[in-house]
Amino acid sequence: MKDAITSLIATYDVTGKYFDDNAVDTLNAYFSTASARIESVKIINANVSTIIKTAASALFDEQPELIAPGGNANTTRRYAACLRDIDYYLRYATYAIISADVDVLDERVLDGLKETYNSLGVSIAPTVRAIELLKNTSKELIKAAGISAVDFIDEPFDYMGKVLADSSL
Repeated sequence: MKDAITSLIATYDVTGKYFDDNAVDTLNAYFSTASARIESVKIINANVSTIIKTAASALFDEQPELIAPGGNANTTRRYAACLRDIDYYLRYATYAIISADVDVLDERVLDGLKETYNSLGVSIAPTVRAIELLKNTSKELIKAAGISAVDFIDEPFDYMGKVLADSSL
C-alpha cells in the first residue's frame, strides 16, 4: 500500500530526478490537508454503524427489489453479505483518505471485484450507488463537525464508483 508521498518518491526515483516545483506542490497539498484528513477519518470511524445503516437504508428504499424475493439482498445471509461489503468499501475509503492515494483500492478492493460479483450474479449498479451514499453520508457528518474543506473525501468514493461503473460496460 502506498501513500501520496511514497508514490511521488517512487516516480521521481525511477526517473532519477530531484523534486521539482510540481513535486513540492504535491507535498505541500498533502501536508496542508493532513489534519483535515485525519479528523475526517476519526469522524467516519466514530460513526461507522450510522454511516452504513444510513447508506444501506437509503439504498434499499431507492431499490426495494434488492430485498424483495429473488433480490440480491433478500435472504438474511445475502443481506449480511451486502452490509459486510458496504462496510468494506467504507473502511478502505478511509485508508485512501489518510494516504491521499487510491492505490490501496485497486490492490485490496477493485481488482477482481467485477468478476466475483458477476460469478455470484450480483449487479454492479447498486454497489456503485451504495458507495455514493457512503460518500454523501460521510461528508454530511464531517461537515456537521465543522470541517469545511472536504473535497478530498470524494476521491476514493468517486474512484471506486467510476472503476466499477466502467468495468460493468
